[in-house]
Amino acid sequence: MNRRKFLQAGAAGLAHLTAGGLVLSAIGTHAAEPTELKSKRVALVGCGWYGKSALFRLLQVAPVEVVSLCDVDKKMLAEAAEMVAARQKSKKKPRTYSDYRQMLKQEELDIVHVATPDHWHALAMIAAVQAGADVYVEKPISVDVVEGQAMVAAARKNKRVVQVGMQRRSTPHIIEARDTIINEGKLGKVGVVEIYCYYHMRARGNPPDTEPPENLDYQMWTGPAPMRPYNSLVHPGRWRSFMEYGNGIVGDMCVHMFDMVRWMLGLGWPKRIGSSGGIFLDKQSKANISDTQTAAFDYDDLTVLWQHRTWGHAPDEKYPWGATFYGDKGTLKVGVFGYDFVPRDKGEPIHRDVTYELEQYPEDKTEERLERHCAPALRLHMKNFLAAIAARGKPVADIEEGYISSASCILANIAMQLGRTLSWDAQNGRVIGDEDANHLLRRPYRKPWVHPAPESV
Repeated sequence: MNRRKFLQAGAAGLAHLTAGGLVLSAIGTHAAEPTELKSKRVALVGCGWYGKSALFRLLQVAPVEVVSLCDVDKKMLAEAAEMVAARQKSKKKPRTYSDYRQMLKQEELDIVHVATPDHWHALAMIAAVQAGADVYVEKPISVDVVEGQAMVAAARKNKRVVQVGMQRRSTPHIIEARDTIINEGKLGKVGVVEIYCYYHMRARGNPPDTEPPENLDYQMWTGPAPMRPYNSLVHPGRWRSFMEYGNGIVGDMCVHMFDMVRWMLGLGWPKRIGSSGGIFLDKQSKANISDTQTAAFDYDDLTVLWQHRTWGHAPDEKYPWGATFYGDKGTLKVGVFGYDFVPRDKGEPIHRDVTYELEQYPEDKTEERLERHCAPALRLHMKNFLAAIAARGKPVADIEEGYISSASCILANIAMQLGRTLSWDAQNGRVIGDEDANHLLRRPYRKPWVHPAPESV
């Protein structure tokens, strides 16, 4: 029995547990020994802010060992290695790599966390599952639709568990809203859901292009994306303001709320997707993503409507990023900081605030840049991922669910670009009767990188 099979056999002994309707543990009749779980070897690809935040939540809930880190920014990589050593129980500093391919070749890994910019998600995730690792990949899973199709195909072919970082599905108060408001029929028939983000999160300013800093391998950072001159707005951290590396605010923020709505209402693919918008106010900055955009995801008898503005005020300052469910029996507002249900006729309104868990995890109080309201959701999401690994089953945000939500948002951007509504054939993964749109399902890759395809992974 080799090491990997031994670990899987040991982990399969966890007892059944549930929390908020999420399966959190695996099949079996006896508890796994801590030494068996501690043997899980973890790697992080992409050592920026959110990659470290999610990784530290994993360290809080499981006795794993982070054995390697990968990043193309030497400074960021070295800092991450010191931080991980301080946080993990062994106090060992992970080995560091500048190329994930070398890391996967040299390390025997059980879990790989892909937290790169979006344009690197597909290649890194596919390589990791081909190397035999289970993967936690940040959202959105891809920058184009065909990448997502290839990622699903690779996960299934290699029989790997892949959890997508769409942790609204694991947010305690949102689970409660789904279970006690929606599933118990308090909303009645839902006909419209509005989802929205009014954060002023788009990069502003127009600094000059410069040579990249010495600590950054900018060629490798760019990878398969189009080569732009280096600009301080792009790295570190603000690359989402450029369409070359992602899908703007629709790809960043809409995907979370759209995925949450799909999960809460049990929705699959929308049948039609339309969108309009553009750069309406901030025409001076270097950023090229929309500052204003609406999108409609049509399910025949239900429509999910998206809007973002990176200017002005939110209509409800308590819910600058969230979803409003309109039912014939009441209205439910859900956000990352809580939810509010207002019945239409009889009954009392219900309000819940986010759970913080600061007493159970006091390090959350001092961790720099941690979104404290997201920490409990990340922990529960990691527990669900580990349970799926033990059971060799699908996690709550399985790669296919991530594909549906990510691709739907990408299609919204394509609809805006073409100026028309798109009808989607989910079975064949194509836009119906629109070859211009189908041509845009696959972005060109910069050489020598090769675009993955479902049939070639």
